[in-house]
Amino acid sequence: MSTAVRLAAVAYEAGFPIDELLWRVAERLRARGIVLAGALQENVGGLPGQCSVMRLVDLTSQRRVGISQDLGLQSEGCRLDAHGLTEIGALLDRPVETSTQVLMLNRFGKAEAEGGGLRSVFARAIDAGIPVLTAVRPPYREAWAEFHGGLAVELSADVDAVLAWCNEAATARRTALQPAQ
Repeated sequence: MSTAVRLAAVAYEAGFPIDELLWRVAERLRARGIVLAGALQENVGGLPGQCSVMRLVDLTSQRRVGISQDLGLQSEGCRLDAHGLTEIGALLDRPVETSTQVLMLNRFGKAEAEGGGLRSVFARAIDAGIPVLTAVRPPYREAWAEFHGGLAVELSADVDAVLAWCNEAATARRTALQPAQ
C-alpha cells in the first residue's frame, strides 16, 4: 500500500464563494461514485447587513451543526462558535471508513491555525493515508504550511482543477486499498 500523503488546499481570497465551489465539487465527485467523508459549510439566511448562520454538514450522516454565534449587529469580531466546532469535531472523530476515498474539510482557518478546530481530524486522515481536501485564505497560509510541512499542494479556486486533483487522489486511494495479488 502506498504511503504517499495526498493533501491539498484550495487557495482563495475573502469574499470568494468557496463554500459553493466545495459543494459543487462534492456533488460531482459523488455522481462519479467517489466515497466522501468530512464536513462542508453551508450558510443559511443572512438578510442584507446581517450575517448568515454558519453550519457544518457531516458528509456521511448529513447531520448539521451550527458553528456561528450571533454577536449582534455592531460586532466586528469573529463569530465562530467553538462549541459547534467541537461538536462537529467529535462527530468526525469516529473512525474514518476505510472505503473513504477523499476527506473534505471546509477550511484550515483561525481555529486550526491556533491548534484547535478540526486539526486533529486532518492529522488522523493523513496518518490513515486518506486524501484530504480543504481550503485556506491568506491569513492562515503560514500556519497551514507549518502544519503540513511541505506535504500539501495548493490548488486554484477552479472546479475543474479541484476535481482533477480529487479524481487522481481517489484513484490512488482505491489502488492502495486493493489487496495485493
